Amino acid sequence: MSAMATTQLAPKRVLMKGNEAMAEAAIQAGCDAYFGYPITPQAEILELMARRMPEEGRVFIQAESELGAINMALGAAATGARVLVSSSSPGISLMAEGMSYMAGSEVPMVLINVMRGGPGLGSIGPSQSDYFQAVKGHGHGDYKVPVLAPASIAEAVALMADAFELAERYRTPVIVLADGTLGQAMEPVSPAYRDPARLQTDWNLTSTNGEREPRVVRSLHLRPEELQEHNTHLQAKFAQIAEREVRFATERIEDADIVIVAYGTAARIARTAMERGRSKGLRIGIFRPITLWPFPTAELVAATEGKRGILTVELSSGQMVEDVRLAIEGRLPVHFLGRQGGVLPSPNEVLEACRKMVAP
Repeated sequence: MSAMATTQLAPKRVLMKGNEAMAEAAIQAGCDAYFGYPITPQAEILELMARRMPEEGRVFIQAESELGAINMALGAAATGARVLVSSSSPGISLMAEGMSYMAGSEVPMVLINVMRGGPGLGSIGPSQSDYFQAVKGHGHGDYKVPVLAPASIAEAVALMADAFELAERYRTPVIVLADGTLGQAMEPVSPAYRDPARLQTDWNLTSTNGEREPRVVRSLHLRPEELQEHNTHLQAKFAQIAEREVRFATERIEDADIVIVAYGTAARIARTAMERGRSKGLRIGIFRPITLWPFPTAELVAATEGKRGILTVELSSGQMVEDVRLAIEGRLPVHFLGRQGGVLPSPNEVLEACRKMVAP
């Protein structure tokens, strides 16, 4: 007998803009409802959702404002729906109160922030100046939410499914933090999206099977002792997230003298600088946080042990660098290179900063 050879076809790849790819990934991940308001550089998310969600028989609402969008999301998520909201920096600021309510009432939701230059209205250029806003809680009160920072469109697609799973596993909002470059760039991505498991919705207002009484979803606790107890519960959950959900990536760390710490678009610039430096004998490695919160503190310490120094590269005046310095605790010199307002550092600028760190 002769065996017939079979050919394994590679998955088809499609050229997509970052914003559109994230929106489609959310749909494929089972997003039931989307609420948003148009603002650049994330407007394509809303535009695609306006077309695709009705095609899928799901909810799309362009709210009257960002305030309306986040509070509609709170109401929809409280029913057990899988909810997505997107905006950009000034719009995200307006959502801070609603995010705090959702964290306090333990309602899951995914929020995409495609960052633009600030402060104020700033510009529509790419920025990473919303780092503090994202990782320090965003709104009022003692809370934090997981923050995922993709460095490519393909990774952003993969992280959308992860974001919904994290939101439901821990009953928390989750932020996907991108910048204008990632949102507007186009790259080939595979349409073979992963459908995340839908967890039991034990937070929703009414029981789907009639086995329990309807509940109230709230963040208001007027008795101090009751609020103290609730906050203790929340802090225990945050500690659990910090222990279990740290994500990071490294490149050529083992023999590196200098480690560049960067995320998102800045990490891609750093990769080019690393390659150019390596070709000239300068041993550079990269440590890339994927979860900005929880920040990979212990992992960064381990990866930089015995190195000569660290260079943190950001599209900001210096925000993540504070978490880097807190992690290192003075064990190594930590240098910083940043650009603001939509200006990107060139790979040669990053390489020159590394060169100065090892100069005699």
